[in-house]
Amino acid sequence: MTSDAAPPVTADRHSPDRPPAPTETKRPGASLAAAGDLLRALAAPVRIAIVLELREADRCVHELVESLEVAQPLISQHLRVLKAAGVVHGERHGREVVYRLVDEHLAHIVVDAVTHVEEGNS
Repeated sequence: MTSDAAPPVTADRHSPDRPPAPTETKRPGASLAAAGDLLRALAAPVRIAIVLELREADRCVHELVESLEVAQPLISQHLRVLKAAGVVHGERHGREVVYRLVDEHLAHIVVDAVTHVEEGNS
């Protein structure tokens, strides 16, 4: 015997307005903690600006100081945080260290966040 009654309505995470998550598996707590650490490392405005600069090209400290108009010790401090978080990598070239992004995904995170904020303000 079949029923013509509609199934009960439940809250669906996959509504037409919301695409499904990339995977439906539970993520380990360690992965979530590491993602939180990464987002905290990206959370300072100067570090966001550094990532945006490095998205365009590899840069040494003095180039970042000039383009961002921030004191050299502050740039160096922020680069240490980004390096510790695995966001940037520094490679010595003579007397200078040239920094680059470790992964383009990180630039996408920053660009998407900035774009989101700018779209909300228009």
